[in-house]
Amino acid sequence: MVQEFKVAEVQVSYKPDYNISERPQITASEQTYCLLKQQWDMGRIAFLEEFKVILLNRSNHVLGIVDISMGGVSCTYVDPKVVFAVALKGNASGLLLAHNHPSGLVRPSEADIKLTKKLIECGKLLEITVWDHIVLSEDSYYSFADDGMI
Repeated sequence: MVQEFKVAEVQVSYKPDYNISERPQITASEQTYCLLKQQWDMGRIAFLEEFKVILLNRSNHVLGIVDISMGGVSCTYVDPKVVFAVALKGNASGLLLAHNHPSGLVRPSEADIKLTKKLIECGKLLEITVWDHIVLSEDSYYSFADDGMI
C-alpha cells in the first residue's frame, strides 16, 4: 500500500508592470542615497533602525526597494536567506544594501562590516553582485564602496 502525502505547491513568478527604461539607473552612491531618502519614512529614520535592499538588473536599473527588517534603536536583524529569497524572486542581478543609524553617526559598526562581508559571499554563490552598502542618517551617508570596503 502506497502512503499519500500532502504537500504545498510552490510557484515562482516575475511580473514587472513597468518599462525598465523608466526606472532610475544607479551609477553612484549619491544617487543611491537620494533614492533611499525619497523612499525612507523620515519620521522613523532617527528613531528605529531599518534595513532595506535595492534590487538591480544587469544594467543597474532599479527593479524595486524591499524592506527587509526593522529593529530597535541600536540594531536590526538581517537574515541572509530573506535578502536572497527576495533577490531571486525579483530576478535581480545586483543589490544595494542600506540601513540607517538612528544615532545620526553613519560610520559602520563591526556588526555592519561582518554582515556586509557575509552578504557579499552569499551573493557570489548565486551570481548576484552586492555593489554597495549605504549607512544613512537624515543628513549624511557612508558608502562601503566609496570607502574601498567593497
